Amino acid sequence: MNLKRIIPFYIITTVLFFSGCAARVEGALHRDGSADLALEASLQPRMEALVRGLSALIGDPQARQADQPLLDAAEITKSLSSAPGISSVYLQNLGLASIAGTIQISRVDQFLLLPNTQTGVRFITYTPAQGSVEGRLTIELNRTTGPQVLALFSENVRAYLSALMAPVATGENLNKSQYLDNVTSIYTKPVADEIAAARINMVLTFPGAITAVRGGTFSGNQAQFEIPLTDFLVLNPPLRYEVSWK
Repeated sequence: MNLKRIIPFYIITTVLFFSGCAARVEGALHRDGSADLALEASLQPRMEALVRGLSALIGDPQARQADQPLLDAAEITKSLSSAPGISSVYLQNLGLASIAGTIQISRVDQFLLLPNTQTGVRFITYTPAQGSVEGRLTIELNRTTGPQVLALFSENVRAYLSALMAPVATGENLNKSQYLDNVTSIYTKPVADEIAAARINMVLTFPGAITAVRGGTFSGNQAQFEIPLTDFLVLNPPLRYEVSWK
């Protein structure tokens, strides 16, 4: 099972990451539509043990080697380097279950481009600020775009998230409470509590003074977000984050 591809998928889309992981992302969007991200992420202890257990059940030989990283920075770098909209990736291991590094995005509106974009289905939309027209960045994930983003990655990613019973992978129509009840019944309440407590903390800098933020707070040209990871696993209600700037 290729767990190594799960981590960047959830961090870099800025609204997707998998449960039980503590993450911090700092980013800057530039006037030409490019962006830089710096990130650090680590699995929490119970989730690290659960991931190893699930990996062993599915047959990942690396899961049986306790001294091998669950989050392999080199493999993550390799998989991300060919993703749409990404110009460079540098990640390193801080430990067996933690990574940190930087990612440069050449065009934010092409970042992880979804299939069938000719239909207008996108999860990131970007309008640059021009004259009296404010700039706007919108990220939206729902039961259509969420599985489409997931489809960009390997079957192993979907298999892992299905094992965690994440509705984004299974297609079940569950709310967060129902999902966590399911996790409790299979993986125990401490695991469910770890998932429920997990957050992504993000600070994003924009190329002008921010005028409005949906889903977070702002000061000057910086927007701050604290995002519950269960929101991304369930997508009920749909997620929408939006920043406007001059």
